[in-house]
Amino acid sequence: MKKTTSIRTSQWALALATTGCLMSTTATAQSGEVNVICSAQAAWCSMIAVTFEKSQGVKVNMTLKGSGEAIAQILAEKANPKTDVWFGGTGDPHLQAAEQNLTLEYKSPTLPKLHDWAQQQAKQSGYKTVGIYSGPLGFGYNTELLAKKKLAIPKTWNDLLKPEYKGEIQSANPSSSGTAYTMIATLVQLMGEDQASGTGPIKAVARGETSVSISFVHDGPGEKAQGFPIETITPADGTGAEIGSMSIVKGSRNLAAAKQFYEWALTPSAQALGAATLQFQLPSHKETKVDPRVPDFKKIKLINYDYAKYGQTAERKRLIQRWEKEVNSLPQ
Repeated sequence: MKKTTSIRTSQWALALATTGCLMSTTATAQSGEVNVICSAQAAWCSMIAVTFEKSQGVKVNMTLKGSGEAIAQILAEKANPKTDVWFGGTGDPHLQAAEQNLTLEYKSPTLPKLHDWAQQQAKQSGYKTVGIYSGPLGFGYNTELLAKKKLAIPKTWNDLLKPEYKGEIQSANPSSSGTAYTMIATLVQLMGEDQASGTGPIKAVARGETSVSISFVHDGPGEKAQGFPIETITPADGTGAEIGSMSIVKGSRNLAAAKQFYEWALTPSAQALGAATLQFQLPSHKETKVDPRVPDFKKIKLINYDYAKYGQTAERKRLIQRWEKEVNSLPQ
């Protein structure tokens, strides 16, 4: 993804005004700055930056990167950090950053107002990260392509092994995609390692480039809202869920502004910006209004995902190496 530096208010001012997402306290002049890596969708990242600048008077220098790229950059800059806050992306890399002492312990006073899964994410990291949203893993499928090719809707993980789906399924690369790593960890926990052995795929499905994707299902409604023939489903035999997270980088040069951004991002009004930009994860703050297009977790069979184990650096490295050796090296 390309870098966007100091995103200005003109780009989103009208959208913010019409959705009512501007905060009531608007600063008249900027004071300080904060450098943010955002691992969420570009439109969401932009609206976050614009709204925070407008309401808090703090300049935002934002870089868009996937989870794998984000942790690689933060690790590379360990001796001389240039990033203050890492916002969004799957929680496993955030836990790995905490394990590697790349992020700062910070116990927000907002924690008791968050869902249990968000508090647990903070607790098991030593309060070096916090859950800001959650979304289940599943399948996206192009309704027109399935009908044209007379393919049934896949309903379980094992359905994907059927010969009629050969060449019809797309997944991201787990070495750079938090979505794909969550897929591997989910299948290992669901089936055992021997049997199990990003948003790009669901966009490919939406645009008719492939029939089925393995994706977070909260990404589907946004594509559907743009007119694409896409639906989503979660596997009946169980699935995992991401806990999108946020961390303050250890050695932050703008620590006061970083904490200000962190606290603001946990508020219901800030978390509502996700749905305002067609992002339908479940917000972590209990008081955030939940859009009806957010997946209903009560209707999904979730596995007891071991975030602590699969958030470990060594475990992630081992599973990805095995995937590269035994799966990614196969002829396409």
